[in-house]
Amino acid sequence: MDPNAYPPPPGQTRPYAPPTRSGTVRFRVPSTNEIAETSYSIWGNLSSKKVPVVCVHGGPGIPHDYLLPISLISTDYTIPVVMYDQVGCGRSTRFPPHQYPPNFFTIDLFLAELDNLIRSLGITVYDLLGHSWGGMLISSYALTQPAGLRKLILCSTPSDMRTFVQVGAELRSFLPPGIQASLSNRLSPEHTAATMELHRRHLCRVEPFSPVELMTSLQSLAENDTVHNAMNGGPSTPNSVDITGSLKDWSVVAELGLVTEKTVPGGVLLINGYFDSTQDACVLPWFSRVKARVKWVQFALSSSMPHLEETDKFVKVVGRFLTTHS
Repeated sequence: MDPNAYPPPPGQTRPYAPPTRSGTVRFRVPSTNEIAETSYSIWGNLSSKKVPVVCVHGGPGIPHDYLLPISLISTDYTIPVVMYDQVGCGRSTRFPPHQYPPNFFTIDLFLAELDNLIRSLGITVYDLLGHSWGGMLISSYALTQPAGLRKLILCSTPSDMRTFVQVGAELRSFLPPGIQASLSNRLSPEHTAATMELHRRHLCRVEPFSPVELMTSLQSLAENDTVHNAMNGGPSTPNSVDITGSLKDWSVVAELGLVTEKTVPGGVLLINGYFDSTQDACVLPWFSRVKARVKWVQFALSSSMPHLEETDKFVKVVGRFLTTHS
């Protein structure tokens, strides 16, 4: 598979509005009772009769800036959109490197934070959209059968981390031998350039590789990779082939039968790109095992960022799903 042999995606073709409201909510960390703050932004009005969609970023540890074009859903469909930075990154409370043990950063921590955000904003009925790790988080959240959850949107979300790693190794095998060698040697002077080539193929195919939203998030990750290293393992690259952190054995495959029309009454939307690091083998268990209504849309020109690569089509696909009556 050589994505460079195919035309690049159109990218983002129109501007989006600034948030209607931004702020923070207090969050008591369950394991330590420390008080942290979760930073959020809202597009639209949570008091309207429209069901809001809460967007959960990936990483872990990559703040939500790269998801900002998704806010066009509020513009086009008058749906309230909520985005936030998970604690440990972005504008939320950051934790000093080496001050907290790796087992401090767990899925349970971020499940508690998501639940706290929803309750603190007074949201009672809602949809969830998660990208990559964010999709993993909201799928685990759905399995707790929270009150008020209506629809689930999983973008570039693996169902099993071991499969994801295997697929990543297969994708890397299509790279030229020299690039493969540089990726394997982190001390190589060509390692950074090799990583960028991997990103151009399977993270974001927009040319030039410089969407400001993505670059802002990646710069934030480079400045503070504490959470990412604890959960994914180093180095701080969002498209790493090797997962050595606490997420290395994560899987929901055995539990997908618990995702039913009762737990997710509005259904599940699966999204990936043809050149995605989350290839079809990673997504198929979602499609074949969940007991709720499920729809799968693949973006032909995209890799892992269809919201940046084919923005208008992405907004239309997600907006129509959200506005379809359950």
